Amino acid sequence: MVETDLYPIIFKRKSIRNYDLTSLDENTLKEISNHLQTLKPIYEDIKIELRIVSLYMVKRRIMKKAPHYIAVLSESKDGYLTNVGFMLQQMDLFFSERGIGCCWQGIPQPTKELLNSSNLEFVIFLAFGKPSEKLHRTDVSQFKRKSLKEITDIKDADDLLEPARLAPSATNSQPWFFTGDDKILHVYGVKPGFIKSLMIKKYIPIDVGIAIYHLKVAAEHFGKKVTIFFDEPAVKNLPKKSEYFGSLKME
Repeated sequence: MVETDLYPIIFKRKSIRNYDLTSLDENTLKEISNHLQTLKPIYEDIKIELRIVSLYMVKRRIMKKAPHYIAVLSESKDGYLTNVGFMLQQMDLFFSERGIGCCWQGIPQPTKELLNSSNLEFVIFLAFGKPSEKLHRTDVSQFKRKSLKEITDIKDADDLLEPARLAPSATNSQPWFFTGDDKILHVYGVKPGFIKSLMIKKYIPIDVGIAIYHLKVAAEHFGKKVTIFFDEPAVKNLPKKSEYFGSLKME
C-alpha cells in the first residue's frame, strides 16, 4: 500500500474544538482503528496502547465535548513522552487528510474505569469527530508561530524546517530548537522559565515528538530516507537552556 504524502496537510491543519457530537459511522471508526495499528514509534521497546474511547470515559474538565477520543497509555521510561508525540501526530495528520477534526487534550483526565483497565501510565487524549467549524486553514499566515530564525540556526533548509515551525504545541509554546544542516539535524527542547514550566513541563517532550514527526514527513516528501538516532556530540553541545532529544539523518 502506498503511503499518503502528508506534507501538504501540515500547511493547512488546525486544531478543531467544536464538533458534531453524532458518532462517526462504523466503517470510518474501523478504518481509524486499523490505522492505529500502523503507527510507527521512535522507540520500538516502549509499550504503548492507543484506544478509541467515547465521551463517558473522559472527565470533562475545562473542555468542549467531542464524540470520540484516542486515549494514549504508555510504559513510563526514557523517551516515552517524545514517542507519544511522534506517534499521535501521525493520527492528527491522518484525521486532517481524511476530513475529520481532532485536537490534543492535555487537561481532561481518564475515568477510573479507563485507568484500571491497563497497567500502563495514562498520557493524553486526542479528541476527534466530525467538525462543526471549518476544518482547514486557508493560508499559512493564519498560523500564530515563531519565525524560523527563532527556532533554528540552520540556513537554506526552509522547506524542511517550515513544517516543524507549524507543528502544534501546548499553549502554542513551540519549545524546540534545531541545529545542524540538511543532512543531519539535531533536535532540542527549550527549557521554559519556572512559572511556565509548572504548566507545560510534561508537554515539552510530547511537543518535540510532534515536531520530529513533521520533520520526518518533510524529509520524506523530498525523497530522503530518514533515520532517527541519538548523537553523543549533540548532547555535549547543548544550546543554552535546552535539552537534547534526538537527531535525524537524512539521505
